[in-house]
Amino acid sequence: MSANLHRALDAAIPMLKTIRQGVKAPPKASSAALEKLRQLARAIPPAPQSAQVHEPAEKSAPAPAPEPSEGWTMDSLRTAVLACEKCPHLVTSRTQVVFGVGNPEADLVFVGEAPGADEDEQGEPFVGLAGQLQTKIILAMGFQREDVFIANVLKCRPDMPSGASGNRKPKSAEMATCLPWLSEQIALVKPRVIVALGAVAAEGLLGLTSPLRDLRGRWHEFQGIPVMITYHPAYLLRNQSLSEKRKVWEDMLLVLEKLGKKITAKQRAFFTAPA
Repeated sequence: MSANLHRALDAAIPMLKTIRQGVKAPPKASSAALEKLRQLARAIPPAPQSAQVHEPAEKSAPAPAPEPSEGWTMDSLRTAVLACEKCPHLVTSRTQVVFGVGNPEADLVFVGEAPGADEDEQGEPFVGLAGQLQTKIILAMGFQREDVFIANVLKCRPDMPSGASGNRKPKSAEMATCLPWLSEQIALVKPRVIVALGAVAAEGLLGLTSPLRDLRGRWHEFQGIPVMITYHPAYLLRNQSLSEKRKVWEDMLLVLEKLGKKITAKQRAFFTAPA
């Protein structure tokens, strides 16, 4: 304790004792004495401040570990996708995850938008009416369904309002969340050509939102792989004119040419008006 502090206490203690003894009138101090106390107080060095303790900031939840970009096998990828819970609202509404089906070393991959009710029930893409038509197109191209690989951008059926029927279009955010799974599938299959079925699949796969009439009939690219965009088979079920079927078939002829497949005269004439 400093000498200045001792002198200040010596001057103040007698006054405090007098007050404690019950003197009715408080002791008086001269102006000179009060000024001396003030000077002594100013001379006392401030007590050193204790180090400020900072409370640790509340830690946010750790970000989910990134999905591995290599090292997958088709079986390990399937296990991971089937257990995916990235979209809680789809987890609660789905019957099962629809992973994909077909040849894991296929030259040709077909990509749709999302499972419908039939696919959600059976766990396989393109098994409803539109899927049956797509199988016919695959056969007309000279393939068996087992020769190609078929998958969707979104692996779960989009949830529907209670009591509603039919299927809804997947949201952009849902497709963006699920696209890494499809990307890994494509990386494993290593196809020579991809066919995107419909405008929604084109958006989910390539981020394209132009009208499909402006996107089809020419080549695009995903991860260095040529992509042909064409109409979804559900569109052909609603629009069964010969001219619309021919548009899809012309896109498939371009695919066959890109794959180096022999195209017969009969195939080239499919969906053309009789002479």
